Amino acid sequence: MAERPSGGSGAASADAPVAELVQRATEQITRLVRDELTLARAEMTAKGKRAGVGAGLLGGGAMLGLAAGGTAVATVVLALAAVLPDAVAALIVTAVLAIAAAIAAQRGKKQVSKAMPVTPTAARDSVRADAEAIRGAANRRQP
Repeated sequence: MAERPSGGSGAASADAPVAELVQRATEQITRLVRDELTLARAEMTAKGKRAGVGAGLLGGGAMLGLAAGGTAVATVVLALAAVLPDAVAALIVTAVLAIAAAIAAQRGKKQVSKAMPVTPTAARDSVRADAEAIRGAANRRQP
């Protein structure tokens, strides 16, 4: 990122006109802002994907929970209608669906919590570090 004059120690040449120095600073700041926005966009995309996966798993868990509830109702009906074998089978299906719903919901919750906070924290921290570096460089250049 740093463009340095070919014959110096890294500091701006005393012979360089102010307009050229301002132009270089403007180009570097523009590039820095563009890079920070790219970082923020990438971070938000990743978090959005993770939240989407978590929401899908939560939805799947909810659907399995509904199925478990329907099966529980069928279990009660079968238990009342024919006191044993059909009711035992329905109860086993209900337990399996309930366990699957709990697992899916737990995984979905974990995915959603990993996506939080929604703010692009890495980009924010990078901008703060850049601002601090610029402030430090400006303070060193002042007489």
